[in-house]
Amino acid sequence: MRRLILFAALLSVPFAVFSDEGMWTVDNFPSGQVADKYDVDINDKWLRSARLATTRLENGCTGSFASPDGLVLTNNHCTWGCIRDLSSEENNLSDEGFMATSRDEELQCPGQQISVLIDFDDVTSKVSNATKGLANAEANAARKAKLTDLESECENASHGQLNCEAVSLYNGGQYFIYKYKRYDDVRLVFAPELDIAAFGGDPDNFNFPRWCLDMSFLRVYEDGKPASTPNYLAWREGGPQAAEPVFITGHPGSTNRQLTMSQLRMLRNDVYPLWLLRYSELRGRMLAWQNTSPEAARTVQQRILIIENGIKVRRNQLKALLNDEMMAVKADEEKQLRAAIVADPELQAKYGDAWDLIDGAVEAHRNMYEEHLFIESGAGLTGDLFNYAKTIVRGTVERELPNNERMRAYTDAALPQVEQRLLATRPIDKEYEKLQLTFSLEKMREWLGPDSKYVHMILGNESPESLAAELVDASRLDDAHYREALWNDGIEAVKASDDPLVKLALAIDADARALRKRYEDDVEAPRIRGEEKIADSRFQIYGTDAYPDATFTLRVTYGAVEGWKERGEMVDPFTRTNRLFERSTGQRPFMLPASWTQAREDLDPDRPFNFIATTDITGGNSGSPIIAADGVLVGLAFDGNIHSIAGDYWFDESTNRTVGVNTAIILEALSTVYGADHLLKELTVVD
Repeated sequence: MRRLILFAALLSVPFAVFSDEGMWTVDNFPSGQVADKYDVDINDKWLRSARLATTRLENGCTGSFASPDGLVLTNNHCTWGCIRDLSSEENNLSDEGFMATSRDEELQCPGQQISVLIDFDDVTSKVSNATKGLANAEANAARKAKLTDLESECENASHGQLNCEAVSLYNGGQYFIYKYKRYDDVRLVFAPELDIAAFGGDPDNFNFPRWCLDMSFLRVYEDGKPASTPNYLAWREGGPQAAEPVFITGHPGSTNRQLTMSQLRMLRNDVYPLWLLRYSELRGRMLAWQNTSPEAARTVQQRILIIENGIKVRRNQLKALLNDEMMAVKADEEKQLRAAIVADPELQAKYGDAWDLIDGAVEAHRNMYEEHLFIESGAGLTGDLFNYAKTIVRGTVERELPNNERMRAYTDAALPQVEQRLLATRPIDKEYEKLQLTFSLEKMREWLGPDSKYVHMILGNESPESLAAELVDASRLDDAHYREALWNDGIEAVKASDDPLVKLALAIDADARALRKRYEDDVEAPRIRGEEKIADSRFQIYGTDAYPDATFTLRVTYGAVEGWKERGEMVDPFTRTNRLFERSTGQRPFMLPASWTQAREDLDPDRPFNFIATTDITGGNSGSPIIAADGVLVGLAFDGNIHSIAGDYWFDESTNRTVGVNTAIILEALSTVYGADHLLKELTVVD
């Protein structure tokens, strides 16, 4: 009831002025509000320094510079792909951990990229002018073309020094060009063993108390040398204090707080149930397959943890949308906004059809959801090898088109990332590829039905298992040199290829593109137009003092180190090292690595380990620095509590919490457990 009263009281304003809610852009941070609540000054200089010290890992995480020589702190789970690619049957870096004792020993992460936001320009008026007066589908195409042109203009103006990315904020209410400095040479420096980085595994995931050393170090290089990164964070030796205000800079992936009721209902009724059914079954198959060999176990070791994390997220997102009271609050908020529009004839004329546009888009999406999901979005043909095939087929065609007529995934601005991922040399386990492809083909046939034209086109008379084996065994796409040759030689070489996965990607591309076009015209175009109108109406009614939904762009959140009340008992905001050893059972996921058991007597049992704060974060914030008001690093965000999952739709300061690794335990672990004096010397540590 307290939550409902709070939400009802806030329906007339754009954000919760009394809570720590909001993933704020750096150009619109509510410094005055923060000063009133916490008596600290977060000014433009503070925000600029934090922005330039914060990095974006292009695999979907965040990091921060930890030294002037390109050292980057992030979560261990953000480096799992790199660790897996660098491991072998004889040398499992996930189990053993990794530490380079010199820079010559630092290992390059295949395909990894790290970016820093250097600057940004508001281009809303330019995009609006390009779409003015056009019908929905034509406006959608014109919008994409204009954004591509603006990206190209930006990159040309930087003489190739920056990567420029078009960004939509407030669901189309604003458009920006973000300018990034991007590093393509990223190397692994330090990673603890998985047993301490993910201590507690899935049972502890999205829970608190926690004891995870979920951290790793990477380093960015330029021209074969460690990059110069003068904007970095100093570390506080003792970590944060209770009730201390803290700030998180990072790249939250996505939230859905501005979705309409019809969009939320589709997530609840269609999207999440299907997702949970598919991935729960896939997890079971992976658990069974890992027992077939030690190499199989290593291949899926981290992937199982990722899927378990996703299942817990989706299950609790669905639970949130099944909360009738909260959905009623969202419905009332929408009702009040619509009533305010109806009450003003000018607003009604401009924005009155916004919800009808979105409702129509949702219905069109529901009518094609499974076909689009399994054929164009790839749920029916999963695995790295088919993804390579699809990228090569699509990319070689798209590169022949004028830049502003291409799919946005293959514009000149996007191609460097595409090529980095496509051409990176990384190991491919063909048996695991068969498992994924067999499973996805089975689910495609199950959900589309055996009479589907797509099922006939792809499977023919084959079973999913036999077709997957034939395709994977005969494919050469696990060879990076072969992929590079096809990519460089162009579409004619692709058409002449005898690789079965390339041939399959070619065979279904026209039908997949038709589904994509139908989605863009019937779903995406009216949805974007409707969302733009709702965003504009909010600006007209509430003003611009609001935060946009997350879009994997840089945001700043604020809060304080504070526990919460669970079942009538207060949860302490800190955990201590002594309880880590008490919880250890000697069996995964509560098993400690030998390095920690051997160092037990040398560790301070009262050392703060993990902690929680009221900061508002979501997926993509993994690896985000937790910064004190004086600009010093005090922690590393790696998770949220179970209540934070509902933060995809709404924020409740009384229960939503960020979970972080304390700088105090990171520093002690580096010193006492790992003997990493060379890394400690590189850090700037203050009292």
